[in-house]
Amino acid sequence: MTRYGLRARVITLTLAPTLIIGLLLSTFFSINRYQDLERQVINTGTSIIEPLAIASEAHLVTDSRESVRRLLSYAHRRNSDLVRSIAVFNANHELFVTSNFHPNFSLLAFDNTKPIPQVGNAEISDQTLILRAPIITEGRFINQLNGKPPITQAVGYIAVEMDLSSLRLQQYQEIFSAALVLVIGIGLAAMFASRLMHDVTQPITHMKNVVDRIRRGHLDVRIEGTMHGELDALKKGINAMAISLSEYHIEMQHSIDQATSDLRETLEQLEIQNVELDIAKKRAQEAARVKSEFLANMSHELRTPLNGVLGFTRQMLKTHLSKSQTDYLLTIEKSANNLLTIINDILDFSKLEAGKLALENIPFDFRDSLEEVINLQATSAHEKGLELTLRIDPKIPPGLAGDPLRMQQILTNLVGNSIKFTEKGNIDVSVELRAQNGNAVDIQFMVRDTGIGISERQQAQLFQAFSQADASISRRYGGTGLGLVITQKLVSQMGGEISLTSRLHQGSTFWFTLRLQATDLPMLESVDTQSLQGKQLLLVEPNLQAATVLQNMLSLEGLTITYKADIYDSHGHFDFVLLNLAPNAHHSEQQVRDWLNHGQQLSANVILVTPSTELALADKLMSQFDIQCLTKPLSRRKLLQSLIVAKPDVVTVPLPIADEADKLPLQVMAVDDNPANLKLITALLAERVLNVVQCSSGQQAVDLASQQHFDIIFMDIQMPHMDGVTACHLIKQSRLNRATPVIAVTAHAMSGERDRLLAEGMDDYLTKPIEEHVLQQVLIHWGPDAEQLVAKVAPGYFDTPEDAATQQQGLQSEIIIDWQSALKQSANKPDLAKELLSMLVDYIPEVETVLERALDGDENVRDELLHVIHKLHGSSSYCGVPRLKALCGLIEEALRESRLFEDIEPELFELQDEMNKVTVTAQLYLNPAQVPE
Repeated sequence: MTRYGLRARVITLTLAPTLIIGLLLSTFFSINRYQDLERQVINTGTSIIEPLAIASEAHLVTDSRESVRRLLSYAHRRNSDLVRSIAVFNANHELFVTSNFHPNFSLLAFDNTKPIPQVGNAEISDQTLILRAPIITEGRFINQLNGKPPITQAVGYIAVEMDLSSLRLQQYQEIFSAALVLVIGIGLAAMFASRLMHDVTQPITHMKNVVDRIRRGHLDVRIEGTMHGELDALKKGINAMAISLSEYHIEMQHSIDQATSDLRETLEQLEIQNVELDIAKKRAQEAARVKSEFLANMSHELRTPLNGVLGFTRQMLKTHLSKSQTDYLLTIEKSANNLLTIINDILDFSKLEAGKLALENIPFDFRDSLEEVINLQATSAHEKGLELTLRIDPKIPPGLAGDPLRMQQILTNLVGNSIKFTEKGNIDVSVELRAQNGNAVDIQFMVRDTGIGISERQQAQLFQAFSQADASISRRYGGTGLGLVITQKLVSQMGGEISLTSRLHQGSTFWFTLRLQATDLPMLESVDTQSLQGKQLLLVEPNLQAATVLQNMLSLEGLTITYKADIYDSHGHFDFVLLNLAPNAHHSEQQVRDWLNHGQQLSANVILVTPSTELALADKLMSQFDIQCLTKPLSRRKLLQSLIVAKPDVVTVPLPIADEADKLPLQVMAVDDNPANLKLITALLAERVLNVVQCSSGQQAVDLASQQHFDIIFMDIQMPHMDGVTACHLIKQSRLNRATPVIAVTAHAMSGERDRLLAEGMDDYLTKPIEEHVLQQVLIHWGPDAEQLVAKVAPGYFDTPEDAATQQQGLQSEIIIDWQSALKQSANKPDLAKELLSMLVDYIPEVETVLERALDGDENVRDELLHVIHKLHGSSSYCGVPRLKALCGLIEEALRESRLFEDIEPELFELQDEMNKVTVTAQLYLNPAQVPE
């Protein structure tokens, strides 16, 4: 049923045409009749005025007024029902004769400022018609009302005023007659419409009601009454359908009774099966729970010793080591990371299977990301004597947007597999641009090796979980069999495809495609190669594939390349000599010295490129020769920087050591339950005051304050067992520190927080991260000898405003770790910044545990979650992690407002992803070899 029913449609479609046509015809004929009546009156007046004008000519010339009056009176009497007044005017527009009195003869006259027109005219108004005609001499009046020119001059003119009352009445009668005909037509149409509704719509409505009753189950109802034509056929059809439905219903009821009887017989068997299925379900759930607990326990038990290995390895890397010792420690770290990769593979596989792995979309430097993967895999390749090369299509934009970590994970899996299954030869990675539509860039990655190859039968098993091409392979080469499965799922989730071509014992080629977005955002600072244009470079590389890659890369920078496989085949002088050692060649130290001696005869700038397994040799040769040493595979940026700067000077910047005489003579206590925050504020205070005492809890601070006087106390607010406000109240009650100022140190930057803390007894308020100049101001302001302390501060110190980053700016930031900000927060001490970042990373697993319980909907964990988020918020304030800090602040504020977990679930998932990013990215900064200067 549409918006309007059938009855309304019948009435509309019947009456509307009649109404429209009747209105059009009535209007047309009424207008025509109206105009015809006016023309008849004008013609009647013309037949009166023309003879009078002709007859009055002679009398007007002879000035015979009486004769003209008789003519006018006779004409007026004969047409008294129409004519109101007849007047004759002379040539001077003066009234000559009139048939009767008129109140305003000027209305009958022509305009006296103009000569008498040679053509008559007519003026019609609502109730009168005025006709005027000129009187021409010699009786020559030739149809002047029709506009023909006169032969002689006019000696006067005659005017007739006619009454239009009867005309108007007749016109109104005509309009009334047309309207009456229209009403009669509409009435007849309404009668026919009513009859049509009675004959058609009422039976249809009756049928609809019957069908509706049948639909509701009343199968015994039928359509009654006499109908004609198609309606009668429709009635018979509906009645037949009702009879069929009734019979089908009876048959179906019989079938249902039979089926019910059968079901009763098998009910006992189904109940037994349901019990068995329920038992099987509980066993499966228990098995899943045991598996989840096993994965969690395995991850925890393996990560605990691994964290110790990685942590102490990184601590050793912070000390002064030789090149070989650094290499050994990096190897230990790499081995531990490999084991950690296996654990992560299992967890990633679980996330992919559950559909919980989220991808990010951030801008990154494409070449730098790929070179990072190749450099990390280089040691494994060089240990087996394999040459590892990377060729990137120069048409690919340098800046792209996507998920760089997952792209690196895919490439790491494929390159790692190629290294694992290749005993000799090359591992070649090439990246090509397939298509670019606007900002969308389609890129194809290919990893070729000269390994054992894969048969066609075995290729079908590669992308299955926990399986490899041959069961014996896992015993020989190791591995979980998850790498390619995770790779395939990641490529699919990133909108690409992956496949391979391989022949047994002839190597394999894995390829995959990704669609990324080009971006104009600045990435790494570009290297100015203007000084290298036209320079001559001798490239010595025994491996042809590696030489081709290097030659293409350097040629694009404007260098003229001369390639030789052996340095002794070269003669002449070059601006640079790039001497590459093959990883699979067993050359002696003396042989390399001879090559370097010959290379220095060819150029003053010799760059020796060694495999990553020959770092000790590189250190030794650099101490004996004036050369530079680089490690394979060559990074474009490092190679160009080495060519631009012949031999970079190593500059050691000593850290500033605070002078004891410049420190403020204050006894200060710092209280914080977060070790990272406590360590940082202690380090900042130790540079400015003579004595700093640390306390890790509110109770410890209260106990210590009852035994010793302090000049200032810096108090964290949220601490377990006893918060900062309670500790402040108890300290203020002690005898020794009743007047000691207590400064609140908190990560809460919400409006009203400062007023709340001051109202509860705090003397001042500091937000995290602590700005050094603000801390200095607080020490001077609250010190016991403030006036003397001000003199120790550098002039203009208080002119620096406090610039606190807002939460919204942190959330919009794309930076995971802002190293410059971290250095600033740690007083430009890299070691302290690394230690604080390491402590933050070590604390993240504890937050993860509580966060998982919250995401599972456990409201009992709310207080614990608020505590760990507050602690993480404080730690992130000093480590240069803007997004993590902003998310912590947002979630902490929501928790304090008692919002439900399901309301902040997106923010909790985002926090989980951000902690994973910080954990991964932090490894780059905690490794001294990769920390940016």
